[in-house]
Parts: sequence; C-alpha cells; structure tokens
Amino acid sequence: MVRKLKYHEQKLLRRLELVSWEAAGGSLAEVKALRRYRLGRREDYVQYKALARTVRALARRLRDLGPASAAFRARCAAALLEKLYGLGLVGSRRSLADCESLSAAAFCRRRLPCLLLKLRMAQDLRHAVTFVEQGHVRVGPEVVTDPALLIPRAVEDFITWVDASRLRQKVLDYNQERDDFDLAA
Repeated sequence: MVRKLKYHEQKLLRRLELVSWEAAGGSLAEVKALRRYRLGRREDYVQYKALARTVRALARRLRDLGPASAAFRARCAAALLEKLYGLGLVGSRRSLADCESLSAAAFCRRRLPCLLLKLRMAQDLRHAVTFVEQGHVRVGPEVVTDPALLIPRAVEDFITWVDASRLRQKVLDYNQERDDFDLAA
C-alpha cells in the first residue's frame, strides 16, 4: 500500500509521470537531447531523427549504385551535398560519407537559439530560447518568435536584435555605440 502524497509532494511531482514514462517511448538519449538543445516539443526531435534517417538511407542508396550509373550518382551526390551544405548540416561538399553520419543533433544545432549561442548573443541556451520567444531577435527583416526555426547557412549572417528591443539598447550602451538619434526614438 502506498500512502497518498501530500500537497507539496504532488506539486513537485506534477511534471513527472513515473508510471507512464516507459510507455511514452522516451529513451534516455532522446531525453538528454531534449534537455541539451532545449527542445520544447518531443515531436520536433522525432522529425529530426526521421529526416536524418532518410538522408542516411539516400546516401547509402547513392553509394551502392553500380558503375554503369556513375555520372548519375555523381550528379545526385553533388546535389545532395550542396543542399545539406547550404542548410548547414554538413561541414563540406566533398564527401558523401558526411551524409551517412548525419544525426538529429545536426538539425538541433541549426536551430535559432543554438545559433544565438554560437554568435554570442546569449549567455546560455535557456536565455537564447527566452529571447526568441519574447520577440527580441529578427532574421533579416522579420521578427522570429519560434525557437524551432532552422537557419540556413546563407541567412546566418542576418541574425540580429530587433530595433526596438531593450536588449539591443543595453548592448549598444555597453559598447558605447549608441547614437543620439536612437535616444530620441
């Protein structure tokens, strides 16, 4: 017999489902990835795993094509590598072996909060997710509030603060780069 939990114990265990955790399909590696990359939804990570699995299968099929279709294989491999390099998922356009080792973590590293951390616009991933959700970050001319946005390599240079953001004003004040015209606005 198990005693009834007290109020504060129920409050502490509200987010944990100790009974149905195993049935939910959560593996330990998946939970670690969800925490490491601050993924809000498990479905995002499942999609990333499925995409990575599809790319690996496609790379294996291209690798296993016979010598009669060498020109087709080279053309398709170059197109696949160019696409993955443009998305920032692989480091080079040279080897199809990079595609065979693609993981869901590569997709997670291309999310906007991870790139904010890489560009040193945030101290840690928790703050980066908060900045994006609160609307302090824009990509190009558009304000982004979805932390699950995947940023391609070509757009990575256009990540900046929103003009009316208090964070942008603090950074400009700290660097002593704030213009007098900005004070009037």
